[in-house]
Amino acid sequence: MRQYWVDIRDAGPSRTAVCVEALQHGVEAIVADDPAHLADLPRSVTRILMPRDFTPDALTDEIDAVILDSCAWDGPTSVPRGSYVEVTDPASLERACHAARTQPWCVVRFADPTMIPLEIVLAAAAGAAGRIVTVASDPEQAAVIFGVLERGPHAVMLAPTAVGEVHRLALAAQVATPALDLVELSVVGTSRAGMGERACIDTCSYLRPDEGLLIGSHSKGMVLCVSETHPLSYMPTRPFRVNAGAIMSYTLTDAERTSYLSELHAGSTVLAVDARGNTRTVTVGRTKIESRPLLSIDAVSSDGRPVNLILQNDWHVRVLAPGGVVRNCTELIPGDRLLGYLPTHDRHVGYPIDELCYER
Repeated sequence: MRQYWVDIRDAGPSRTAVCVEALQHGVEAIVADDPAHLADLPRSVTRILMPRDFTPDALTDEIDAVILDSCAWDGPTSVPRGSYVEVTDPASLERACHAARTQPWCVVRFADPTMIPLEIVLAAAAGAAGRIVTVASDPEQAAVIFGVLERGPHAVMLAPTAVGEVHRLALAAQVATPALDLVELSVVGTSRAGMGERACIDTCSYLRPDEGLLIGSHSKGMVLCVSETHPLSYMPTRPFRVNAGAIMSYTLTDAERTSYLSELHAGSTVLAVDARGNTRTVTVGRTKIESRPLLSIDAVSSDGRPVNLILQNDWHVRVLAPGGVVRNCTELIPGDRLLGYLPTHDRHVGYPIDELCYER
């Protein structure tokens, strides 16, 4: 989880509710301009005073640190101190770089929407012991900020305008997607499935040779379809693509939720999975749906659970076997081993649900 700060200075009547929501989501720090608004917070959260008009007697035992405008106060403080810099021009950008190199905390707000000034501050402070906190206007911008130079600042600070925004901020701060417990499946047989629409999922990321998407005809059984990173005889590789399956097939959009392939479009996200079960979220750049001959693959898990996958019936469409071995779908025979995943819940509009549901 990346770190984030919640600024309650302008929360007004919603201040208490915003604080409760922030604490429930594991916020690192809460920022206020009145020491009284920090007095009742637990010691598990860093209590930051960021006054608009600072006087030294505002510092109390309830304050863990104070953030001051770098141009407004040069005197000593009785608690750790950081600097606030609003970057509007080259001179203020240089002040931000200096503060990031020398201060325990540097809170920066950028006037312009470009991320280039933040990249400069991060690069200037590389190796410094201090922490850079960047102000975000909303959770969506926070998600972008977290990805600047792949690592982003130490934290993002947001002033929520309503209850619920902290939850969205917490989602934006999530880094790792959980690993999945892949299983070995045994091929029972394959058969031609006539003509139908299949989907190629083109992502906005380079996929690795042992990485692809989990695809299945049923919500409780999926096969790992590999990316087109492996050489082909008559065409160049497409390392961003998974020739995924028939349009009604399921895939994972995160560790808990599924989507039909037909629902994916530019800007959707899906869960890329490698042969060890490691996962990451990737963005869909395009879904190509075309009519093709189809091949139905039936497999079974070691405990007898059936799995079905319908793919384009062509040699170059591939799935993964244990150890990351690549199998051409048209060459599969009974007894071949594949990598798969067995979700435990049925689905309703993509969400896991406990109810009676038969899929055949």
